[in-house]
Amino acid sequence: MPSTKNILMASAFALASSVNAHMKMLTPIPFGDSTLTNSPLDASGSDFPCKQRPEVYDATGANNPPMAIGAPQTLSFLGGATHGGGSCQVSLTTDKNPTKDTKWQVIHSIIGDCPSNFDGNQGESPDDRGATKFQYTIPDGIKPGDYVLAWTWFNRIGNREMYMNCAPVTVTAGSKKRSNKADISKRADSFPDMFKANIGNGCTTAEGGNVIFPEPGQSVQNLPTFPSKPPVGSCGTGTSASTNTGSTGGSGSGGSGSGAAPIPSPAASPAPSAPAPAPSAPAAPSASAAAPSPPVGTAPAAPAAPATPEAPPPAGVNTSKGSCTAPGQSVCSPDGKQIGTCDGTNHVTFFPVAQGTVCSGGYMMMAGSTGKRSAKFAHGPVRRAYPLGQW
Repeated sequence: MPSTKNILMASAFALASSVNAHMKMLTPIPFGDSTLTNSPLDASGSDFPCKQRPEVYDATGANNPPMAIGAPQTLSFLGGATHGGGSCQVSLTTDKNPTKDTKWQVIHSIIGDCPSNFDGNQGESPDDRGATKFQYTIPDGIKPGDYVLAWTWFNRIGNREMYMNCAPVTVTAGSKKRSNKADISKRADSFPDMFKANIGNGCTTAEGGNVIFPEPGQSVQNLPTFPSKPPVGSCGTGTSASTNTGSTGGSGSGGSGSGAAPIPSPAASPAPSAPAPAPSAPAAPSASAAAPSPPVGTAPAAPAAPATPEAPPPAGVNTSKGSCTAPGQSVCSPDGKQIGTCDGTNHVTFFPVAQGTVCSGGYMMMAGSTGKRSAKFAHGPVRRAYPLGQW
């Protein structure tokens, strides 16, 4: 069950959303800046992608400097309604005027503390610039050329929303000392698709947790000031990237911090791309090897729905079986080293938690953490035992 604190906080944020500023991307400069509001996408998804509106792809004023492959780029924000942070992604497409059918390729994922690690709204001004500034890179294998870059954000506290701003960018060749052509070609097939939720597509994010992207890609930054939770519903994404752009990978770097002095953090560690997670039934989320459902309250009084067949675990991942009493809820193994979701038959398949973390109360948290930032891990990424998408 949601805690009283979370319920009150969510109510406060729902009320505040009508009077406080939301957030929008400051750099790179987005399309149609003069008509771009700082509100989220419509809950129906009608303005996906890029907040569709008249002159949505007007590039006036969006004079973004060229982005060299492998060079650090800055992602910054405008606005004080940081909604307790959350998770963000940076994606690219070669479509000049993206539509609902556009294939996006994720080049960097930030799980937690984006756009801030402030537990609430950082400010009330639409011109507040105190949110964290993150760094990322255009990875090897992305071909030089013109692209549309998208920033997407799923807030941790408040209404279940998806924010999305888009910007025109030009990618240029990096230094001569780059990866060999074989490595670049291999990465071309492994960019994951953009994660989408809270826009009427059958996938939602859980209140109070940083959403864990089913397929975060190879450049991932984990900043676990607050607990993270898997998405809920049919949230699977494709494992194959569009052939528009080229490859995957590249190292990303970001920042974490709050207030007026964001602090940059070290480069994120690459991780292998995950296979497609198995969708769970919308009416009764059940265990899957790809993305177990987070805690969603107490077990219903009615008989549990039949379990959805589980997808096979990825090769090399050690799993174990157990029993449980609350279908739909995340469950920890007795030793805290594995996590799974209770299915409709009161059984659970446990998967290993990420390296350096433990499972406690149905959540994956930093080892020795109580949910607050640990000085040891204040600015560093978490190295995963296997792709996040396989929980």
